[in-house]
Amino acid sequence: MKRVCTFLIFFLITFALYATDKGMMTGGDTTEVIAINKQAFSYRLTDFRQMAAEANRALAIAKKINYFNGMGESYRILGIARFYLDEPEKAFESYLNANSWFKEAKNLAGEAKVYNNMGNLFRDHDVVRAQEYFFQSLEIANKIHDKGLLASLYLNLGNVYNRQNSLHTALKYYDQSHALFKVLNDSVNLVQCLQNRGVIYFKLNQNEQALSLLLEANVAAKHQDLNEAIASIDLTLASIYMNQKRFDDAEKIVKEGIAYTKLSEDPKLDYDYKHTSYELEYNRNNYERALFYLKEIYKYDSTTYKTNTSVQMKLIEAKRKQDEQDKITERNAERQAFERTKFWAVTIVAGLLLVVIGLLVGNVKRKAKTNSQLTLLNGEVSRQKDNLDRINHHLEEIIDERTKDLQIKNKKLSEHSSYLSHQIRGPIATLRGLINLEKEGLVDQQECIEMMDKCVSEIDEKIIEMSDMLHNPTRTTN
Repeated sequence: MKRVCTFLIFFLITFALYATDKGMMTGGDTTEVIAINKQAFSYRLTDFRQMAAEANRALAIAKKINYFNGMGESYRILGIARFYLDEPEKAFESYLNANSWFKEAKNLAGEAKVYNNMGNLFRDHDVVRAQEYFFQSLEIANKIHDKGLLASLYLNLGNVYNRQNSLHTALKYYDQSHALFKVLNDSVNLVQCLQNRGVIYFKLNQNEQALSLLLEANVAAKHQDLNEAIASIDLTLASIYMNQKRFDDAEKIVKEGIAYTKLSEDPKLDYDYKHTSYELEYNRNNYERALFYLKEIYKYDSTTYKTNTSVQMKLIEAKRKQDEQDKITERNAERQAFERTKFWAVTIVAGLLLVVIGLLVGNVKRKAKTNSQLTLLNGEVSRQKDNLDRINHHLEEIIDERTKDLQIKNKKLSEHSSYLSHQIRGPIATLRGLINLEKEGLVDQQECIEMMDKCVSEIDEKIIEMSDMLHNPTRTTN
């Protein structure tokens, strides 16, 4: 019985461990992954290569401990780094990986962030797809009431409408974003809001309002060491200065922007500054220098770049969808195999439980039978004890009767003994007297012998009488 119970417990523990393993529970030091990802994200506006390196380090640890959310966030941050490093195809692939892991972990906030990032990726190449991703993210953000994400989405939607020249709609989203970032005290994104609002006012030919916002954004960005933001702000400032024919100020701000572009290593900004430098030199009537920048600009085939990038990303997305479908099929097959294993395991456990129950029932029946037999034996023992008690009582009565009889007989024997002793003493005394008379010669020898013979005969009779009394105590004494 003990062996069966031990085996059952061992089997249940083994099955629980197997189920836990199949369920792919996360373990290990997830705190370390979270910390590294947070550090990686902090490099997003200063050092993109370091950002990618830290994200890969976090990803390696997350994979080792099977931490779904950690893998999702690492891929997401890696995608952002690749986006800033002008690697859109790799960025898109990273975002797709991130979304897969967030879906696996049922992390809606993670999915929403990835859709937001994907919208930013398509913002410059396919506005329609960018809006689709942004609105997917916005739907989730409203559902989970994520103010930070909502603020970011309003900012990005403003950027989309800005590119579509829906300037007032863009400004409405920027204002909503600015209000939320102010509540969240997000100084980095407040700089971005100032810049974007400045750009809208510039496009609306409200140069003074635009200049005020952009200079404020420039100071705030320098205060926070936001290299890319400074370079981007300086582009618009240069355009405003050129419109105002302030070419020296424009040249100064372009040089500053180029310096910060080198720090941020953003090829798109580098391209934009070549174009701005061309416009500056052209407006200053420095045609030779303008021609130099124009040649540099045409090294970048922007149209081909946009088309090829969009096509490549679509191909990657199609391939990713197929890979995800294959993974889903594989996971379904594994799940079915696991369900079959679980079914047989449960069946075996149920069978073992039935065996244990059968053994317990059998044991109970055997105990009941044994108890019944013991009850019968106890009854028999009780009857035997009663018989023994009666026999003992009868023996005690017999012993009492025998004891009384012996006492009576002993008394009679004592009386006979005293009587016979008295009867024998007389003849013996006579013999002793005859012997003394014979020694003194006072009696005839023949007469003495006859008298002595008579005494001996009398003694003999008394002895025989005593013997008869010993063998027949009930005989009375005359």
